[in-house]
Amino acid sequence: MLSKTVAETIGKPEQYVMVTIGPAAILMSGKPGDAAFVDIRSIGGLSGDVNRDLSQEVCRLLNELLGVPQDRVYLTFTEVEPTNWGWKGNTFG
Repeated sequence: MLSKTVAETIGKPEQYVMVTIGPAAILMSGKPGDAAFVDIRSIGGLSGDVNRDLSQEVCRLLNELLGVPQDRVYLTFTEVEPTNWGWKGNTFG
């Protein structure tokens, strides 16, 4: 569900979206508990509006699916040059 939401919001085929979820010990505001750090990288497709939409949807889904409070989710958004992203023994640029 997360990969589909990211793909649809960015406007990319889901086959190019990778989602990894794993346990980690995270302290936020000096307090332990459920939390998430989300790192979204894309070759194109990111913008202020898209990032806001992604933040809203990803936070909602993490809360709904995993019980992570929305105020304990941080996201980063990074545009990546096609030449700096490799796949299947090649790069996208």
